[in-house]
Amino acid sequence: MKKNMKKIIALALAVIMITAVLAGCDKKSGSGGVKTYKVGVSIYKFDDNFMTLYRKEIESYFKTLETDTVKYDLTIMDGKGDMVEQTNQVDGFIAQKVDVMIINLVQSSSANTITEKAKSAGIPVVYINREPSEADMKAWDKICYVGADARQSGTYQGEIIRDLPNHGDADGDGVIRYVMIMGDPENVDAQYRTEFSIKALTDAGYEVENLFQQRGDWEQSKGQELAANALAQFGDKIDVILCNNDGMAMGAIQAIKSANRTVGEDIYLVGVDAIPEAVDAIKAGDMTGTVLNDHIGQSHTAVDAAVKYVNNQSVDTYLWINYQKVQ
Repeated sequence: MKKNMKKIIALALAVIMITAVLAGCDKKSGSGGVKTYKVGVSIYKFDDNFMTLYRKEIESYFKTLETDTVKYDLTIMDGKGDMVEQTNQVDGFIAQKVDVMIINLVQSSSANTITEKAKSAGIPVVYINREPSEADMKAWDKICYVGADARQSGTYQGEIIRDLPNHGDADGDGVIRYVMIMGDPENVDAQYRTEFSIKALTDAGYEVENLFQQRGDWEQSKGQELAANALAQFGDKIDVILCNNDGMAMGAIQAIKSANRTVGEDIYLVGVDAIPEAVDAIKAGDMTGTVLNDHIGQSHTAVDAAVKYVNNQSVDTYLWINYQKVQ
């Protein structure tokens, strides 16, 4: 009887131990053997036209990758254009023990700070849209950058103007006089789009004159304000308005109309991103052209990189997506 009782007790203990192990496995893998990966996403500012399309595509594409056994738990945060806010969000992701982070930097120069935090926590980072410096990208082998080469986008803007019948010289005086509405000058995209759009014209042998250049911080309202100021100051001297993104170009359209100027006749306007509103404006004749910043290709590439990281696969340091002209 005692032997039987000992066997029963031993069996009961074995069952308890097996149950505990299985419970631990379920806790790690999720209920029903489903493995759930935590993904922390921080976007520099939610009300940016282009990044709104981008983040929504990130969310929807992750959903398409889910299976009966693999799920992705996304936390997507608004950086509100504030680097301190974004750094706090990264600290929160680390505290939550996310498996990977996708970061659209508020300030590219802060990449090293975030990389150091992620490296200490062992959490890979996929940087998107705003390129960290080359030195910062060498800080760890578990970070990568997904984006498009902004030099190409600037060049394409310039080529759109260059290839017009009058090469953008609306008043025919032999000089292409332009207004440049920049994004954030600290951002490499703004720097390259500003430089290379004009370089495409000067490399082709055309004379240019910069009448007005100010930062619009990617915002439509500022684009309208700056374009209105430039038009009031320089009037018919302006041949071309170049905007570092379509959001600001949308604002410039309103300023151009208010100044009784006509795109395609006595002034030209180009942007970057090919957001739906800009494509519609081109079709309506309110905008000369834009450059497709492929949010679908970039967001899918970023998600694919994140998935590789959580599966302990190697990822190239730079993952480039080409721009395309839209006119």
